[in-house]
Amino acid sequence: MHVFSKPFEALTLDELYQLLRLRSEIFVVEQDCVYQDIDNKDQKALHVLGKKQGKLVAYTRCFPPGIYFEEAAIGRVVVTASERKHKLGRQIMRSSIEILQKQYPKQPIKLSAQTYLLDFYKSLQFEPIGNEYLEDGIPHIAMILA
Repeated sequence: MHVFSKPFEALTLDELYQLLRLRSEIFVVEQDCVYQDIDNKDQKALHVLGKKQGKLVAYTRCFPPGIYFEEAAIGRVVVTASERKHKLGRQIMRSSIEILQKQYPKQPIKLSAQTYLLDFYKSLQFEPIGNEYLEDGIPHIAMILA
């Protein structure tokens, strides 16, 4: 998988379409969750895209400190269902962490994890903070990488 990042303004129309389609495919259809994915935060995000043979198969969006949380942030972590067995979630997350650590050295990174993925994020050195909460009807927990 080829991983690269772009600010919103640098995304091609095809890349924007692919990332919105992938997010909708997983978060709305697969997880059966009706929520407002297009939230006016994409314009402030750095988009991390993972492509195989020109097709978007993994994605995150990253934020500088103070935009989404007080800390730098990673969100909308998604891997297409057919590619999950290849551990692309780990690869896209490591790339996202590296990008944020390079741009914002010594800044903690925070995310809002679906609780069923707690062990996955722990394996990437994130630690849970606070209590579980519902976000769009799905149990989540805040996690931080210090």
